[in-house]
Amino acid sequence: MDYFTCFGLPRKLNVDTAQLQTKFYELSRVFHPDFFEGKSEMERAVSLANSATLNQAYRTLKDPIQRVEYLLRLEAGAAKDIPGKAPADLFEAILEMQEHLEEFHAAKAQNDAETRARAGELLRSAMKTLEAKRAALENRLAELFQIWDKLVERHAHDQAQTAAEERTLKEMRDLLSERAYVTNMLQNLTEALA
Repeated sequence: MDYFTCFGLPRKLNVDTAQLQTKFYELSRVFHPDFFEGKSEMERAVSLANSATLNQAYRTLKDPIQRVEYLLRLEAGAAKDIPGKAPADLFEAILEMQEHLEEFHAAKAQNDAETRARAGELLRSAMKTLEAKRAALENRLAELFQIWDKLVERHAHDQAQTAAEERTLKEMRDLLSERAYVTNMLQNLTEALA
């Protein structure tokens, strides 16, 4: 049983998180191991497994990025981890960031405070560019969530529907790949500047 089915939801990407939380608490009361104290060992083991699955399903569906990654695994058989791919429109900026990062590390190793400060400012500026790119990617993902949900609501099972679903899934996967790369770059820069 997939996580959407577990919560009685269609495979849509826009989820009412308040409704999801209410259903989670309702199901938690049914499956929680504490309610199986006096039961057989088999029933307690099943309860524990169900409770763990329910918790994982809730964490996954509550977060929009985890939710779309999960949907991609269900619909397209995508690998668990979507590899990061550098956004083509940031290629030159990424090369510059890497140069500034090398300059920053070299200045740090040589105790060159002036060069380190200048490179640090350039890296902080680059982080703003990356944060803006990540926001743009997430905005486009939100648009695709709407498109996906409309496709699911149509319930058409023809070639046009299948092609539209495949295009949407591919674009979401590509956006997630770019987002993973940008997020990784932001983490690296944050760690370097710490």
